[in-house]
Amino acid sequence: MTLTARPFPKAERLTLIGLTLAVLIWSGIAPTDRLTWVLETVWVMVGLPLIIVCWSRFPLTRLLCWLLLLHASVLCVGGHYTYAEVPIGEWVQHTFDLSRNHYDRLGHFMQGFVPAIIGRELLLRKTPLRPGGWLVYLVASCCLAFSAFFEFLEWWAAVIMGGRADAFLATQGDIWDTQWDMFLALSGSLLAQLLLGWLHQRQLEPKSP
Repeated sequence: MTLTARPFPKAERLTLIGLTLAVLIWSGIAPTDRLTWVLETVWVMVGLPLIIVCWSRFPLTRLLCWLLLLHASVLCVGGHYTYAEVPIGEWVQHTFDLSRNHYDRLGHFMQGFVPAIIGRELLLRKTPLRPGGWLVYLVASCCLAFSAFFEFLEWWAAVIMGGRADAFLATQGDIWDTQWDMFLALSGSLLAQLLLGWLHQRQLEPKSP
């Protein structure tokens, strides 16, 4: 049985596009480091047009669209300030006497949380897989693999750009930063499936022949 996304109002879709563009434009106004802004927000700049172009053939569920807006916002805020200098992260750091700005931890958690629903949607709609243990395992594995690939990107950026990549890496002196990043992405992918799998399932329906 082929599945598709349950339709939701066009006005809501346009609102989502407008909000995404607004946060992207805001983030690009006098960012702390222009190179970091480009590296962090390129996913939004590529992803939004791709979704719009492919919508008629592959519309997304309402849940996934709102999650993508949330993820785009996290990326744009991190790109604007750099992850090590996001004000809300600094407030949390000072309030709870933490050793670092943990906003980048949120970014890597979201790197698993939102792609988990992306992966779930693609696998359910494009393969014979159905909800169950194998789906959870494959989605989590894909999210962990992407997180590891992103760490490769950070490594290559450091090799190519040297010290100019420090703001993009946002390690803040933590020797276990790479391991934490991948662990949080994996945790996010499992939590998203546990908390939102039922809602996501309700927003999928059999595709008309």
